[in-house]
Amino acid sequence: MQTNWNDNQPIYIQLREKVIALILDGVLNEGDALPSVRNVSSEYRVNPITVSKAYQTLVDDGLVEKKRGLGMFVKSDAKNLLLKSEIKKFLERDWPEVMSRIKRLGLSAEELLATKSSKGDG
Repeated sequence: MQTNWNDNQPIYIQLREKVIALILDGVLNEGDALPSVRNVSSEYRVNPITVSKAYQTLVDDGLVEKKRGLGMFVKSDAKNLLLKSEIKKFLERDWPEVMSRIKRLGLSAEELLATKSSKGDG
């Protein structure tokens, strides 16, 4: 998890986003336990309440479940839910800005695809 916090966003949201990235990247899979609140708060020197708040947002969104006495675990459909949500967010928030920049720079689809191919990504 990151240790350089962005002052423009609450830490609990940054923690939440990091857990989301771990799920999407396959580091945390269905049924995996999240690191304990105590461990995260100690390792990153943040208040345990901050970590709990981040984890609670994941529970509220149906991505993680609490198992009394055992901890928090990634739910079976968490990755699919996240993919749908992140794609929607990208298309609604990020993509229009990317398209605007592409138009401003006068780039064509061919130029963009050639750039991708030349870097070995495709």
